[in-house]
Amino acid sequence: MNRLVLNNRDLNRHGWKMVRRAFCSDAPKGAAGTSSSDTDHNAKGEHENTAPQFDIAIIGGGMVGMGLASRMPLTKHLSVAIVDSNPALLNSTSIKKDDPPDPRVSTVTPTTISLFKGVGAWQYIEQHRHAYFDKMQVWDYTGLGFTRYNARDVNKEVLGCVVENKILHKSLLSCMQDSDLQKTIFPSRLTSMISSPSSATKALGSRSSREGSHDRGNLTKLELSDGNSLYAKLVVGADGSKSRVRELAGIKTTGWKYSQNAIICTVEHTEENRCAWQRFLPNGPLALLPIGDRYSNIVWTMDPKESLSRKAMNDEEFVRAVNHALNDGYGPQPKPRVSGGGGIFSWLGADVTSSSERFELPPKVVKLVSERMVFPLSLMHANSYASKRVVLIGDAAHTVHPLAGQGVNMGFGDAFTLSKVISEGVAMGSDIGEVSLLQKYEADRKTANIAMMAILDGFQKAYSVDFGPLNLIRAAAFYGANYIPPLKRHIISYASGEQRLPIFA
Repeated sequence: MNRLVLNNRDLNRHGWKMVRRAFCSDAPKGAAGTSSSDTDHNAKGEHENTAPQFDIAIIGGGMVGMGLASRMPLTKHLSVAIVDSNPALLNSTSIKKDDPPDPRVSTVTPTTISLFKGVGAWQYIEQHRHAYFDKMQVWDYTGLGFTRYNARDVNKEVLGCVVENKILHKSLLSCMQDSDLQKTIFPSRLTSMISSPSSATKALGSRSSREGSHDRGNLTKLELSDGNSLYAKLVVGADGSKSRVRELAGIKTTGWKYSQNAIICTVEHTEENRCAWQRFLPNGPLALLPIGDRYSNIVWTMDPKESLSRKAMNDEEFVRAVNHALNDGYGPQPKPRVSGGGGIFSWLGADVTSSSERFELPPKVVKLVSERMVFPLSLMHANSYASKRVVLIGDAAHTVHPLAGQGVNMGFGDAFTLSKVISEGVAMGSDIGEVSLLQKYEADRKTANIAMMAILDGFQKAYSVDFGPLNLIRAAAFYGANYIPPLKRHIISYASGEQRLPIFA
C-alpha cells in the first residue's frame, strides 16, 4: 500500500536548493559563463527537470475526484497525483456514528451503490449513518395529484440511499488509501496549465530539449499556488462548477441561473423516517429525505427573497414553516380514491385501494438540528468534456437543479465511465491523453447527462408556473405516473441509474 503525501517541506526542497545556488555561489561575480541570468536560467531548467511526472493528475479531491481515484487501482501501474488544498485529504480524523448530522447530503441511486461496492467503498459507508429508502411520495400543492413509488414495482430492494457527503468522501478516501494505487497528494491549488511545448520553444536551447531523458513533449505542465509544479499525461478537472481546469483549457459553457435558492438543513422526528417525500410548492419543491437515526434532510427550493426570510427565522418558526409546507399549507392534500378505480386509468387495471398507492402524510418535524445553508441554483453544461490531455467530470462538466438529487450520481457516472475508458486505453497501448480516446468517454456521458438535464430543467419550468390549465395537466401526469404500471416502472428504473428514458418499453 502506497500512502505517499507531499507536504510543503518536501515540495519546496528543490526550490530551496535553487535559492542557495543563486545567492550562495562560491563563483566570483562576473566570472565567465556564470552571469546571473545564466544562473537563473540553469536553476529554472533544473527545477523543471526535477518536477515530478504522473500519468494522471486529478484536480479536485472531492467526492467525484475521489470516485475516479478509487477506480484507478483497477488500472495497474498508473501513477496518480491529486491536487486539492482541502485538509480533509490529509486529515486522518475518523467520523463517529454519533457525530451531529451534517446538512450536506447526497441521495445515491442503486447503480451508484453498485459502483461503490465494486471498488470496496460501500463497506465504509455501512459503518456510519446512512438511510436506505424503498418508498417515495411526490405530490402537488394544488391537491390534484400525487405519485407513490415503491422499490417492489421494479423488483428492487431499495430506491436509493441518503448519505452525508462527508461520509461518502471519507469512504472513497479510505478505499483509495487502502489500495496499492501509486498516489501523491499535493495540498495546493492549480494556478496555471501549460500544454506541450512547441518545437520552436525546444530549439531555444532549454535544458529539457538538450537532454532526451527529460523530454516533456507529451505532457502537460501544472503550476501550483505554492510555487511547485508537476507534469501529467492526462489532467482531470474534478474541481467543481467554477473549474479552474475548464477555464485554463478554454472550454466554454452553456447555461443559466434559476431565480431560486435552496435551503438545506437537518431536522429530527419522534420516529425514524423510511420514505423520501417531495411536495411541489408555488415557489419550488420541498424534499424531506431520511438520513437515519430519526433524522431527515431538508432541501427547500424557493425564490431568493423568501430564502433570506426563512433563514432569518428562529428555529421554532422554521420548524412550524416546514410542517405547514409539508401538510396542508398552500393548498389541500390529495384525496385518496378508494372506489371506482383510477378513473381514466382504471382500464389499465390499477388497484388504487392498495395501501402502497394511498396518499400518506409525512412525519412531523419536531426539531432543527443543524445550521440552515442557502445556495443559489443554476444549470450549466460544458460545451466539450475533453480536449488534448484534459477531461472534465462532475460539476466541472455540468450542474443541475437538485429537485431529483441526481447531480452527484451524474458525477459518479462520469468518474466510473472515464476510469473504464482509461483502462481500455491502457490495455490497447494508447496514449491516455489523446483526444480520440477521451472522446469515447465524452460520447457516452454527454448523451446521458444531457437527457437527465433536459428532464430536470423541464420539471423545474413546469412547476414554476401556477396556471389553472397547466395545473390540470400536471395532475394528469401525476396520476398517469401513479396508475400506469409500465410508465411507473420506467420512471423508477431511469431514476435508479439505468440509462433508459421514462417511456413505454
